[in-house]
Amino acid sequence: MTKPADTAHPPEGSVDPAATLHTGGCHCGRVRFTARGAPLSTGWCHCTICRRTTGAPALAWVTFPREAVEISGTPATYRSSPVGERVLCPVCGAQIAYRGDASPTIDLNAGVFDHPERYPPAAHGFYADHVAWFDAGPDLPKVDDTDSP
Repeated sequence: MTKPADTAHPPEGSVDPAATLHTGGCHCGRVRFTARGAPLSTGWCHCTICRRTTGAPALAWVTFPREAVEISGTPATYRSSPVGERVLCPVCGAQIAYRGDASPTIDLNAGVFDHPERYPPAAHGFYADHVAWFDAGPDLPKVDDTDSP
C-alpha cells in the first residue's frame, strides 16, 4: 500500500517547528491520524508496559495536545494500566498511541508516522527500566521515573 504524501514537511531532517500537519497510520492503513501544530516533545520510553505492548526494547514517541490529534478509521483500545490506554489497529495490531486518562496530551508512536525520521527522540523516560544492551541516544537526558504510564 502506498502511503499518502506528506507535503507539510521538508524532505529530510528533524521535525520542522513551523510544520502544521503531521500524518501517520497503521501497517494495513485502516487507522490513520493527523496531528496539527508543533509536537510538544519526543523521547524514548523504557517502561515495562511500553516494551511489552510493542515487543521492542524501547518505544519512541511524539507528544501532541489531545485536541491537536484526529484519529480516523475504527481503532481499538487496550487498557494497559489503571491510568491509561493504548490505541491500536484491530486488524493489523499496530499500536498507534498511548492516552493517559488525566493527561491533556497524547503520545503517538514515532514508528507509525509517515516520516518517522523527522521526530528524533530528545530524552529517555523510565530509564531505570531500560534494557542494558539497548543504547539509543546515549547522550540524551535520562529520567528515572518510578511509575510506569
